[in-house]
Amino acid sequence: MKVGTDAVLLGSWVNVCDAKNILDIGTGTGIIAMMLAQKSNADIDAIDIDLNACIQARENVSGCLWAERISIHNTSFQEFSATAKKKYDLTVSNPPYFSDAPKPLTLERIQSRHTDMLPFNELVAGVKKIISPEGKLCVVLPCREGAAFMDEALKQGLFCGNILHVKTKMEKHEKRLLMEFSLHLKSMEEKEMVIRCSENEFSKEYVEMTKEYYL
Repeated sequence: MKVGTDAVLLGSWVNVCDAKNILDIGTGTGIIAMMLAQKSNADIDAIDIDLNACIQARENVSGCLWAERISIHNTSFQEFSATAKKKYDLTVSNPPYFSDAPKPLTLERIQSRHTDMLPFNELVAGVKKIISPEGKLCVVLPCREGAAFMDEALKQGLFCGNILHVKTKMEKHEKRLLMEFSLHLKSMEEKEMVIRCSENEFSKEYVEMTKEYYL
């Protein structure tokens, strides 16, 4: 799987909040786990149902400065959340979100992009089992799917307290929602960010948010 803008956005945006234990759900290449390791002192578990993704993530993690704090697990989130022995201060996910689009040809692409293997209701239910009382869940999703996820989270008692609306360009419609959920109902903070101010220039806000990760 390629490193995509969604992963870069989420890894840059997430507030680690002095988290001691972090879980990355659907780690893929391991990029988000490594980004969070770079800006925290947390121990990080990163899981993926696809064996090849885990092999690649382990290879990537082995070459980074924080390898001793990142553990890659080849398992489904449903199984992991049912047997987890510890609570997490922060869970993050760039989850699969296609539900009614044509399916790609390979199982790996289906697992990474379609909700068949990890429906929103099962993701929310699993997170509720494993987060600490003050724990957070942070996700990145397209706008329509993000609204559906927020509805499901609210139904199960996870409340959204922070949203970043992301546009690729100012004149475009918003493209992604970055959302932070917790077990406690608080006031919601909403902001907007544009990735590019012109075809060949990133916005100051995007550069500021991601500057620790790009050369």
